[in-house]
Amino acid sequence: MQRAQAAIYLIVTRSSAESSGAPPVPIATRPGRSRCASCGRPPPACLCGWITPVAHEVEVLILQHPLEVHHPKGSARLLHLSLPHSRLVTGEVFADAALLVAPFEAAGTVAGDPRHNLLLYPDMPQDQALGVPAPPALPAGWLREPSRLRLIVLDGTWRKSRKMLYLSPPLQGLPRLPLQALTASSYRIRKAHRPDQLSTLEATCAALAQLEGNTDRYQALLTAFDGFVASQLADRQERAASDSQRILHK
Repeated sequence: MQRAQAAIYLIVTRSSAESSGAPPVPIATRPGRSRCASCGRPPPACLCGWITPVAHEVEVLILQHPLEVHHPKGSARLLHLSLPHSRLVTGEVFADAALLVAPFEAAGTVAGDPRHNLLLYPDMPQDQALGVPAPPALPAGWLREPSRLRLIVLDGTWRKSRKMLYLSPPLQGLPRLPLQALTASSYRIRKAHRPDQLSTLEATCAALAQLEGNTDRYQALLTAFDGFVASQLADRQERAASDSQRILHK
């Protein structure tokens, strides 16, 4: 990975909290390819119809690997656009601890009490063999005040997210949140190594429901995500059928 890719870039998008009533923010595109100004996807793959705003208590900071930004099967942008109190930042190395504690409020507003940061990542003893220290224990008192929490989410493949953690000491120093009572993933458009591996959106919704004690709150977003996955599968099947027809007629 080149050093330039390790820099941190703030991705400014239109979430219901950040741009209420504001004009669309231009999103960087690849040359010669137009993208939706709200979700950053090409028009045929626009996510806007699946955005489902949720009134959540816990703030969410999504740290996205650079290779996930334009991935057509990614779920992080739909998650971000559906969570008003979320921020999406792209990078591979997060060495500045100030990023993790910076308030989400716009400049000029009065920030509230500082948040307690939790990392959504399993405690993997084998990581210590790579030089990653054991995470600190999660203070039990933090869980009694969901409105004081900020959930840090790594968006990338298992290998990418593990490298992000290894290269980012501030992330290593955060208490981790273990997910409980996981169900099978509905994310059928990307390969998983185990049945309990979830997409970024599914894992974050499970974590928020666990922290806030409210599973019903996130059901509408999960249902919308199922619709997104189904549409992606249908599009894939349609393309495969079209390719088969072209081959037959050659």
